[in-house]
Amino acid sequence: MPLRSRSRRARRATIREVLDIAIELEKKTMALYVAFVQAFPRPEEVRNFWFSMARHEAGHCGALTLVESIIESDPKRAAEARVWFDEHTVARLRALLTAYLREMRGGGVSLERAFEMAIDVEGSELEDVVVDMLSVVRSPQWRERAIQLLIHDLGDLSYMVERYTKNESLLTRADAVIERHLGGLKRRRAATARAAGGRQVG
Repeated sequence: MPLRSRSRRARRATIREVLDIAIELEKKTMALYVAFVQAFPRPEEVRNFWFSMARHEAGHCGALTLVESIIESDPKRAAEARVWFDEHTVARLRALLTAYLREMRGGGVSLERAFEMAIDVEGSELEDVVVDMLSVVRSPQWRERAIQLLIHDLGDLSYMVERYTKNESLLTRADAVIERHLGGLKRRRAATARAAGGRQVG
């Protein structure tokens, strides 16, 4: 489910509105990667890759729990913060993750198919929503670091696709997701530089 331009149905929602949904989806994503760890124990490089992906999702869940504690102690701050939220996109991602977990439980999923699932999930808007929410309790520099880590994970995914499959179309999709996030990172840096320049002039 690749990210497209903001849906006309997307709106700015409070952190509280989106938090429970984000935690739910992160847990489902973590469960999917854990299923991959169990399904592909060999070669070790593949198993370690899936374990790393699961660990990062676990880290997101922990960080979101921190956000939950922050908004409970500072409801005014949480009420003022807004993130983009599109109920239709969330419904599609929830359905996608549920279907993929069911497919994994059915067995017979190839490594190439697992990579395809991962690209669908990592190409969704979930990571963007999570980064927006974590910005409530972190500095703008942390936002950039989080995106850099995401790009690193996607680079690993692209490498694994290239190393263990012959599917050029899948590799192209993985690389396109990386380029999208790189483009977003460059735009944020440019916006930050313009804002800093404006403050200096003022």
